[in-house]
Amino acid sequence: MTGMPGCYRAVGGCAMAETPEAILITGAQRFLPGKGKAGDEPLFIAAGKIRPVPPQLPRKLTVVDASGLVIVPALVDLHVHLREPGMEEAETIASGTMAAAAGGFGAVAAMPNTHPPVDSPRLLEMLRSRAARQAATEVFFTACLTLGREGKTPTRIEQLARCGAAAFTDDGRTVQDDRLTEEIMRRVKGVGLSVWDHAEKAGGHGGVVHEGEVSRRLGLPGIPREVETEMIARRIELCRRTGCRLHIQHVSTAEGVKLIEEARRRGLPVSGEVTPHHLALCEDDITGPDPRFKMNPPLRSRGDRDALRRGVREGVIQAFATDHAPHTVESKARGMHAAPFGVVGLETAVGVTYTVMVVEEGMSVAEWLARWISGPREVLGLAEPTLAVGENADVVVLDLEREWMVDSTRFLSRSRNTPFEGRRLRGRAVLNIHRGRIIWCEEGFRSRVRSSG
Repeated sequence: MTGMPGCYRAVGGCAMAETPEAILITGAQRFLPGKGKAGDEPLFIAAGKIRPVPPQLPRKLTVVDASGLVIVPALVDLHVHLREPGMEEAETIASGTMAAAAGGFGAVAAMPNTHPPVDSPRLLEMLRSRAARQAATEVFFTACLTLGREGKTPTRIEQLARCGAAAFTDDGRTVQDDRLTEEIMRRVKGVGLSVWDHAEKAGGHGGVVHEGEVSRRLGLPGIPREVETEMIARRIELCRRTGCRLHIQHVSTAEGVKLIEEARRRGLPVSGEVTPHHLALCEDDITGPDPRFKMNPPLRSRGDRDALRRGVREGVIQAFATDHAPHTVESKARGMHAAPFGVVGLETAVGVTYTVMVVEEGMSVAEWLARWISGPREVLGLAEPTLAVGENADVVVLDLEREWMVDSTRFLSRSRNTPFEGRRLRGRAVLNIHRGRIIWCEEGFRSRVRSSG
């Protein structure tokens, strides 16, 4: 056997440039989200699909020795900013999806708050076409609720849906007019899609961190938790009136978790997501005016953080999502007041959530996987994968025993704005296969991937 064919080196790993004729993965324990172990028989891939292992293996074959590791369906991230068009210096479709591939994701949902925003069928079609040529993973593009994300005039909901919009959101801003939002939600329900809401009542943008002990100690303007909780309550009421599926983005408060729990108990079609940084960190981790810790919503209190963890463990929160928000080094260096909100998260997501929720909180691997696979796919209206013969070969090999340290200089993202720099984590993706093509191989794993023929 020879080495890996057709690959180019990237920082920290290797992405395949050609599709191998067949791939055989041996030794890995299969894990299914929400169900657990599903056998350790070899997984054979040919022509982009999972196939039965043939009696005689093909001459041209890539063999992956995944002994001691786990193989799972590819992860899905519901909340990613690819920054294209308009902010390509921070991220592009190509760089963002390569970062996603390195993180273990087979699909991401791209937010529409670009320059210009994705509020027209023409721009949506252009981006989908560009992604088909340039993206390493699948990209689901969301479209704006209102023109220019200005909260005044609805977009062409029906045309955007026909052009492939995955959902509708003004992420980064919130439509404040409940009457207008109700009209939009009725129209979104009519096209069978969902509204994803950046729940923030007007008045929260004057702050840069959570309003609490840390904001007072550092003399920084605070963002009260009520700007989130009041808007979540209002949106849930509109969900009750319209029947439109509602997804609450980046929940950060204990009260937000409670409101979602009550809504689901009443049978309302409401879901929620929580980010790795809100699960791992709280306001106590902000020791000074460091813009790497400036995100919206902000890091809340320790009590809020613990409530988010409980919400995830108990299934109130169905999905993890990174809210991957890349910014240039220069923009983040402007200080707490002037720097933009947001942190990158695609390449640390597995390690942060596995370390926090499985290692520290005792969550089962199956349920942890469900928050990265089943929950996001349900929000998107997608069927759950089972690693069965005939399914698309979108799979990831995870090393859940691997301990590693975050080093942003090795990111494939164009940006470095992480609050986890230098942090030791456990668990990471080492191999990512999308539609039968190896799109990522971690540098330390390359010796276990061999090709013949």
